[in-house]
Amino acid sequence: MTYSFRPRGVCSQEMRVEVDDQGIIQRLEVLGGCSGNLQGIASLVKGMPAQEAIARLKGIRCGYKDTSCPDQFARGLEAALARQGR
Repeated sequence: MTYSFRPRGVCSQEMRVEVDDQGIIQRLEVLGGCSGNLQGIASLVKGMPAQEAIARLKGIRCGYKDTSCPDQFARGLEAALARQGR
C-alpha cells in the first residue's frame, strides 16, 4: 500500500511511502527538503520493517526545531499504519 502525507514544521512538502503486505518499506519518495539527505534516508529505509524505521527515526530533531524530516516521516508512517489497523 502507498501512503502519502504532508509533513509539518520542516522543509519537505510531501512524503510518499510504499509498504508491502509484510510491513516492509519498498520505496520512499520525499518532495522538497534537503535532497541528498532525504535520498539517503530513502535508501536506508528501503527493505526495512516499517515499525523499525518508526522506532529509529521518531524523535530526531533538526537544529532548533522540535522535529525533522526523519521524525515527520516516522510520525506520518505511524499514523498511516494505525489507520490501516497495523
